[in-house]
Amino acid sequence: MPGENLTRDEARERAALLSVDGYEVSLDLRSAVGDESGDGPRTFRSVTTIRFRCNEPGAASFADLIAPSVTALSLNGRDLDPGAVFDGSRIALEDLAADNELIVDAQCAYSRTGEGMHRFVDPEDGEVYLYTQYEPADSRRVFANFEQPDLKAPFRFEVRAPEGWTVWSNGVGDLADGVWRFAETKPISTYITCVVAGPYHYVTDSYERVLDDGGKLEIPLGALCRKGLAPYFDADDVFLVTKQGLDFFHDNFDYPYPFGKYDQAFVPEYNLGAMENPGLVTFREEFIFRGKVTQASYEGRANVILHEMAHMWFGDLVTMVWWDDLWLKESFADFMGTFANVGATRFKDSWITFANRRKAWAYRADQLPSTHPITADIRDLQDAKLNFDGITYAKGASVLKQLVAYVGQDAFLEGARRYFKRHAYGNTRLGDLLSVLEETSGRDMGAWSRSWLQTAGVNSLTPQVLLDADGKVDELAVVQEAPESHPELRPHRVAVGLYRRTPEGALERYARAEADVDGPRTVVEQLSGAEAPELVLVNDDDLTYCKIRFDAGSLETLKAALGDITDPLARALCWSALWNMTRDALLPASDFLDLVMRFAGRETSIGVLQMVHAWAESALVHYATPEWRDHGAALLAECAERELLERAEPGSEHQLAWARFFARTAEDQAGFDTLRGLLDGTTVISGLEVDQELRWAFLEPLVVHGLADEAELAAELARDDTASGKRHQVRCLAGRLSAAVKAQGWAQVVESDALSNALAEATIAGWGQPTQRELLAPYTEKYFEAIERVWSTRSIQTAMNIVSGLFPSLQASQTTLDAADAWLAAHEDAAPALRRLVLEGRDDLARALRAQAAMAKA
Repeated sequence: MPGENLTRDEARERAALLSVDGYEVSLDLRSAVGDESGDGPRTFRSVTTIRFRCNEPGAASFADLIAPSVTALSLNGRDLDPGAVFDGSRIALEDLAADNELIVDAQCAYSRTGEGMHRFVDPEDGEVYLYTQYEPADSRRVFANFEQPDLKAPFRFEVRAPEGWTVWSNGVGDLADGVWRFAETKPISTYITCVVAGPYHYVTDSYERVLDDGGKLEIPLGALCRKGLAPYFDADDVFLVTKQGLDFFHDNFDYPYPFGKYDQAFVPEYNLGAMENPGLVTFREEFIFRGKVTQASYEGRANVILHEMAHMWFGDLVTMVWWDDLWLKESFADFMGTFANVGATRFKDSWITFANRRKAWAYRADQLPSTHPITADIRDLQDAKLNFDGITYAKGASVLKQLVAYVGQDAFLEGARRYFKRHAYGNTRLGDLLSVLEETSGRDMGAWSRSWLQTAGVNSLTPQVLLDADGKVDELAVVQEAPESHPELRPHRVAVGLYRRTPEGALERYARAEADVDGPRTVVEQLSGAEAPELVLVNDDDLTYCKIRFDAGSLETLKAALGDITDPLARALCWSALWNMTRDALLPASDFLDLVMRFAGRETSIGVLQMVHAWAESALVHYATPEWRDHGAALLAECAERELLERAEPGSEHQLAWARFFARTAEDQAGFDTLRGLLDGTTVISGLEVDQELRWAFLEPLVVHGLADEAELAAELARDDTASGKRHQVRCLAGRLSAAVKAQGWAQVVESDALSNALAEATIAGWGQPTQRELLAPYTEKYFEAIERVWSTRSIQTAMNIVSGLFPSLQASQTTLDAADAWLAAHEDAAPALRRLVLEGRDDLARALRAQAAMAKA
């Protein structure tokens, strides 16, 4: 039988044969505490009863289960031999009846990779915490099931847990006779069931709303985290955003929240941002802030809360048939997260963050060789795992923003309302959504879908300006281009803005026109006769998804006066466009960094500033020529120190952002002395509070440059002996300036699976330091020798982290590129998902070399 993978064809065949009436799942988690027994993995008992129908009696199928062992199996009262029918990932089911009952008694393994039933021991107090994470297909690590999204069913869970623990699941639970029993769920998919258990800190609230029919909707609210994080847990703000979101979605969706309660669990060692389990949403605990953070962090958390809440309708109530249409939930949730943030919360500038940060993810993903249409071709579960990417999320959301401009907001939301009512508790495909949008908008959605959802690639839009004899605009056209690999030209609804300097020196918009750009060249008639612009912005207000380009005059204006643009969204769009030009080798990295050094200090939007900081580091590390890199690093460090010490307002979030950037860019003894002084208190910067999180940020560069040792890290861990502190320490340990340290870090991640997912992630993050390229050079050959073995022996999430995280991107040379090409040529039959990750790393490397060559030529 096949292994852990599941193909689309197999899922389609099984869905045509079976329908599931219900699950009863009993878990005994008392083994989570106490000493381990035996040499194998720590396990828990899982007993599952599945009642299902087969429309071809006598046919054969299979159930899914990944477990170390199965104790007993029965099908329709007939005992089955586990050794004969269970192969480690599937249970063969022969001679099915019309109505069937399968009972599986198994020993399932606790996880340390964040997949399945994850077990975490808090180093601070020794307490054990459990949670589940399944998407796309890891519920089979916890209980036997039919692991595909279109075989929905009601679930009833019961859990035995250690004394003193609390247990949560999708439904409301009660403890009686030592057993937690949970209310039966509505019909949902296996991947969004959930169990959280342990001595979590739990806070409650409630939401109430009068419905249109006069009835009253009451939703119990809960929020939980580890006890060690309780002093930092601002549950009031979490509940505030939650209530604002529930108001917003009820106002716009006209379908009452269908899953009873609404708990939100902030859990340790989480691989994702969050997961939309109905009634029990899980989040990474880093959303609980132990130190001072900027408003961008709070905005980001609110966006994730609202993204997951949107999933209660898009994804949980109505679910895609198969992972091809993953976008039906993720694109909508990504769009709705920002839409609701702007419409319901204090974060009214979230579309700026979307344009600057979220779209950057999409633009990068859409230019990789692995880019794909938003409606992707997902052959199997490995494909599905890799498609939780910038296309499915951020490009999809960007295209939905374009769709709202195309059909109108009212028609869009009315389409959503009809979609929910028509397909509640069911499964859908692309055509189901398009049909309701055609009904509500009167538009032909087929042509729009073919251009935007069913083709890959990103278009570039460039203005062409011709002036008449009087110096006014004679003709303004928008030129649309597409890469050779994906030559599709698309219809774009755009706003074109014209900007000029005021007498006071501000760069402001004085004319705007909306136009439908279609084909290679579109004239914007409305702007003929306008005063000559100094800057033309072809996607003003960010209505469409495209790469913005500039004519020569506009580019010169930006080089001289980027910081003078008064509108924050326009300025963010210009930053993003300039970064895309840098990545595309159209703007030398040194020019981009010059813009950062002259204008980043004037950036008022904190989220944009932090994104620009990240881009500046990437430009220096990857796109600057090796000969210029040290000089550029000195200039960037000088800029960061100047902004921190002389210009940032004391106590402001901008000061905090510059302090962190200064730590990451410090490169000479004077800078290191400043960091040392901030750590030991001999240096004080007015308004800057050096909390524990900032201490780790200041200590890491000292370690990386050989100015702090293992003993100092041990002392810092003693000061911060927490799970967060341990992750910081492990990252710093891996970053030490030593060949022996690099060998140890490599062995810990590649040759051993002893580290948990979070500590392996921290090791990878600390290991690859841009200032240690020579120490890392020997690992290029080792990398290509190891990755196929890693892929075959580790869980897919762990393997993805290793293959992506350890790719030799810092060894930017033709030799490394040749090594990647040689591996790809010799491994044409390797797992497609593994080849995709190597292709992506290779493409990033080739892009870096092109950018370096362009800078050298300039």
